[in-house]
Amino acid sequence: MATYVLVHGACHEGQHFEECAKHLRAAEHTVFLPTLKGNRPGDSRKTTTLEDAINSLVDYFDENNIHDAILLGHSWGGLPITGAADRLAPGRVRRLIYYCAFVPNNGESLMDMCPPHYQALFPALAGDTGEVLFPLPILREAFFNDGSEADAKALFDSLNPQPFNTMNDRIALSKNPAEMQIGKSFLHCTEDTSLPQSLPFHPRLSEKLGLYRLVSMPGSHSTFVTAPALTAQKIMEAGRD
Repeated sequence: MATYVLVHGACHEGQHFEECAKHLRAAEHTVFLPTLKGNRPGDSRKTTTLEDAINSLVDYFDENNIHDAILLGHSWGGLPITGAADRLAPGRVRRLIYYCAFVPNNGESLMDMCPPHYQALFPALAGDTGEVLFPLPILREAFFNDGSEADAKALFDSLNPQPFNTMNDRIALSKNPAEMQIGKSFLHCTEDTSLPQSLPFHPRLSEKLGLYRLVSMPGSHSTFVTAPALTAQKIMEAGRD
């Protein structure tokens, strides 16, 4: 059976993948759900950098002696999984799965890959605090459009502000994802409207992976909450040899 490491998106924690992880464990897979630096209780969000988040994921692999893993990143999580895969020794990561995720090349930030309206919104939300939290109406309509209003509110109440530095910092890579000699998959949700359809995750960002496996499923950006069993099934499809 496989080992999966599921990395959360902006404003989330590892526990948000728990319902999805239950289905993976029921299929006899080992699942790790790290919460990266900047999203942990007590972390200084104003000073946490993207490099800090990446290093915390590398440290998590070392602390838990993880090898031959299928490493998934959701949304913003595409940046730290790319950075960690670039830094970890060969054999630690078998395959990368970008789940409705940003795919950075060397020197790019999440902000660079965002559409203009988010490039204006995120710094405004951060202000002097250095933290970004998506307003509930944006979460409901753009990220959770296949779930109920009550469930969207419950998810919103569980979120943490995201360190703006982790969105604005440019990643440093020794090789771009397309050059990485490991398997890559992109999990595409067909009703995901978190990015405008003129500037979508797929194929605009997925094609930066070079050779990759495409797995599609119905649902919004947050299917790990709205459809955890189906999401787990599609993760296994994306992660198979």
